[in-house]
Amino acid sequence: MRPGSHGGEIVPFPLPRAPHPQPVQVAFERAELMRILDLYGRMVAAGEWRDYAMDFTRDFASFAAFRRTADVPQMRVEKRPALRGRQGMWALFGEHGQVLKRGHELAGVLAPMERRLLKVVEG
Repeated sequence: MRPGSHGGEIVPFPLPRAPHPQPVQVAFERAELMRILDLYGRMVAAGEWRDYAMDFTRDFASFAAFRRTADVPQMRVEKRPALRGRQGMWALFGEHGQVLKRGHELAGVLAPMERRLLKVVEG
């Protein structure tokens, strides 16, 4: 037998690697949630918002802010990791469900609400 040959030796066939399991739900990281709640707190202090709701599903995490509890959300920010490579995983929606801003960074997506807060405080 030549060196390096496997004459009679059984060589195991490599098994395919299991795909990464799909997460049970998408969630906000601590820093993301702190950034969102900081904006929420300032809007509450300015008298603009009074309630919020969060939703966590397999596809997205959502934070919605309300002027009054029974209203439709005045704004909603969503994190959709599946869109990370395309238009960005962050999206800001207005009262009527229209997309106000999309992006790869949370700070940039929240910028329209930050500007609105400045107008409320100055006005």
